[in-house]
Amino acid sequence: MEWLNTTDFKIEEATIRQMAAAMEEGKITSRALVLLYLERIASFDKSGPKLNSVIELNPDAIQIAEALDRERELTGARSILHGIPVMIKDNINTRDKMHTSAGSLALADNYAPYDAFVAEKLREAGAVIFGKTNLTEFANFMTENMANGYSSRGGQTLNPYGPGKFDTGGSSAGSGVAVASNLCAAAVGTETSGSIISPACSNSVAGIKPTLGMISRTGIIPIAHSQDTAGPISRTVEDAALLLGFMIGVDPADPVTFTGKGKTVSDYTRYLDKDGLKGARIGVPQYIYKYLEDGEKEMMELSINEIRKLGAEVVEDQNIDVYDEIHNYDVLTYEFKSDMNAYLSSLGGSTKVKTLKDIIDFNNSHPEEALKYGQTILVQCEATSGTLTEPEYIKAKLQDLRLSQTEGIDAYMQQNNLDAMLFPSTAGVSIAAKAGYPSVAVPAGYCSDGTPFGLTFSAEAFSEGKLIKFAYAYEQANKKRVAPKF
Repeated sequence: MEWLNTTDFKIEEATIRQMAAAMEEGKITSRALVLLYLERIASFDKSGPKLNSVIELNPDAIQIAEALDRERELTGARSILHGIPVMIKDNINTRDKMHTSAGSLALADNYAPYDAFVAEKLREAGAVIFGKTNLTEFANFMTENMANGYSSRGGQTLNPYGPGKFDTGGSSAGSGVAVASNLCAAAVGTETSGSIISPACSNSVAGIKPTLGMISRTGIIPIAHSQDTAGPISRTVEDAALLLGFMIGVDPADPVTFTGKGKTVSDYTRYLDKDGLKGARIGVPQYIYKYLEDGEKEMMELSINEIRKLGAEVVEDQNIDVYDEIHNYDVLTYEFKSDMNAYLSSLGGSTKVKTLKDIIDFNNSHPEEALKYGQTILVQCEATSGTLTEPEYIKAKLQDLRLSQTEGIDAYMQQNNLDAMLFPSTAGVSIAAKAGYPSVAVPAGYCSDGTPFGLTFSAEAFSEGKLIKFAYAYEQANKKRVAPKF
């Protein structure tokens, strides 16, 4: 595409800061960035290896980019995100010409009548929301044994490091794959339990699952309000930290966001420190090893040694004793119906689907297209009252909070005087999701068969700053990410 006059700018592995600088210097435009990414989507997502990470493209993306280019000329950039092409997961509302479906055929015709708070914040910063990414249908809360990255509307997303061979991770599979494959500058995923961290680690990219309450859930197709959050996925820790700052904010429509007042900052890149691990005390819970294959254990041992070389003290002989007691999804099962019905009611007349039961009935009437893996979890959730009054739910919620927070992470970190915990990918990290605590994933190399391997740093609520510092220090010292080859 020499006619774009961008031969001096390499889109592959370019960072947000590099793109922003190039636009400011007149070396490239937002329009050109969109076109270059569109060319890669055509070449690698919809042909070639057919990664299938993009479920829909914004038909106005080129024009939006052109408008932002003109705005830059007239009044300057709104922020460093001005003109940057960003993908978002297909369970996040956009009030434009794209659908919001969570990968479900039952919602395939849904044009959301309002922007999600996250989408609104990105637009305000000047980002180009130029596409939606595929996901595990309903964020992998539809049935048992659904393949990661599969949805009835979007089909199967493939891992760029081994299409058809390696797992994409889930449920934000499309976001992880699109970022890893240089199909966008960065992406937004959502997580309930591992759904940002898993695709980040599986596709050799960085991801931040923030503290519950940092980012509004308004306009996001839910699983459960006790654990749901959006978060950034990018090729570098710096880009993830940068994007995070533009996504946070107090939203009157989501009361949990008021818990972050005074505990967040607008620019998380201030925590980027190459010496950030020096003097840190990092704990590795011993129960994680029962979830690892031999190759993963070797990668974990290597990573721990690398962290020690960077000046951190690693504590390996202790455990989070209550972990096995909270390894369940009871709370999610009860909250899903209530939260889903509330979300559907916010859509007004934009969809014929009004309740969870309507989704189940639609799927039953289209079994060949919609029920490749079944819908056992949806049926199980529909059997609850939807009022959150069941004693079993209330007891499970109280137990989750007590065991994951007070008797779990809080106790483990205090007793061992830790700054953070370290996990291999998502192995054992679900306790942080139950607690509503943050996690940051960073590429950590590749197993002998080529499978991407990642590390996850987790800690107490609103500790994103130090987790970003630790992940960045590891990333900069080791430079483990290698772009996939097509």
